[in-house]
Amino acid sequence: MRALTWHGKRDVRVEAVPDPRIEEDTDVIVRVTSTGICGSDLHLYELLGPFLEPGDVLGHEPIGIVEETGPEVTALKPGDRVVVPFNVACGTCFMCGRGLQSQCETTQVRGRGKGAALFGYSKLYGQVPGAQAEFLRVPFGDTMPVRVPHGPPDQRYVYLSDVLPTAWQAVEYAAVPPGGSVTVLGLGPIGDMAARIALHRGAGLVVGVDLVPERLARAAARGVTTVDLRAGDVVAAVRDLTEGRGTDAVIDAVGMEAHGAPGWKAAQQFVGLLPGPWAEKLMERVGVDRLAALHTAIEAVRRGGTVSLAGVYGGMADPMPLMTLFDKQIQLRMGQANVRRWVDDILPLLTDDDPLGVEGFATHTLPLEQGPEAYRRFQGKEDGMVKTLLLPWAAM
Repeated sequence: MRALTWHGKRDVRVEAVPDPRIEEDTDVIVRVTSTGICGSDLHLYELLGPFLEPGDVLGHEPIGIVEETGPEVTALKPGDRVVVPFNVACGTCFMCGRGLQSQCETTQVRGRGKGAALFGYSKLYGQVPGAQAEFLRVPFGDTMPVRVPHGPPDQRYVYLSDVLPTAWQAVEYAAVPPGGSVTVLGLGPIGDMAARIALHRGAGLVVGVDLVPERLARAAARGVTTVDLRAGDVVAAVRDLTEGRGTDAVIDAVGMEAHGAPGWKAAQQFVGLLPGPWAEKLMERVGVDRLAALHTAIEAVRRGGTVSLAGVYGGMADPMPLMTLFDKQIQLRMGQANVRRWVDDILPLLTDDDPLGVEGFATHTLPLEQGPEAYRRFQGKEDGMVKTLLLPWAAM
């Protein structure tokens, strides 16, 4: 089959790899019809190469059709249409039973001290072959895939794999009071959708911060009050909108590659130039992130407010302003999204009325063969690219 594979920093390629096969009696094989490029995929493209091997298949946002089922699968049959969550989670262990699929005890990557395995996301999370491919082996066929109806376009449902539950959890963790206020830092796919969800769930003021004009305009068109990062002091702008207090909550949808902090950026880039084993050990023990977005979140939230981290962080030695966090009595919540936990809340919104605008959410829809160019353009924030779907079976 054809798949998008990693070969080095900023080097991804479409090439032929072996077709997946049933390995466990509870597996299913899915023919992928649409699959997204996620902002966290860019961390693999740019920074996390030490935890990848040439030929690793990327991607974790698929929808498709069941082609084959293992002998113990009873909930699905060939021909069913399914969305596959990015968490590889059994659905039956202690953690899954508490809605913490990102901590699944059956697939925890204990050798790395990590939570549940993830599709297409490096040795840190199990080195499970990813979904930017024509076919995908999916474990736990009875409990993990989300069966959805045939008929509506893929865009109605594909974001159940990651974007929608990640953004929903970010808003849930932000605990915005009815009619309250929230600042969203970063208007990429997760931040954009989190802003939409916050408005849908009754926030009175949603402030969106970014520096890409197309992203700012896209959010403003949905009713978000936008602040251009290039225009000056973001914290001052947020306080001006909230009688000097700051918003009730701030969602950091940026993470480790935030703009600013050139010293930490240089450190990240240096680690990426080291030989693989050295870089891997250094990142696991003393890795640092660019914390400009997190520090902004801490300053922009009101006293007694909540900071919700949806952006991915990977550092082991990040300096945290604990005195400020304590003094401001800030609540801090974070973590990989527990996809299955939020599916029942989100599915009723995926209707013809489309209150969240999912069917027009992708800015680009491209054949899988154009995946390498899509990664390059997404990394460079070019051509108004916010969300890209790859179509493994589209003709060039």
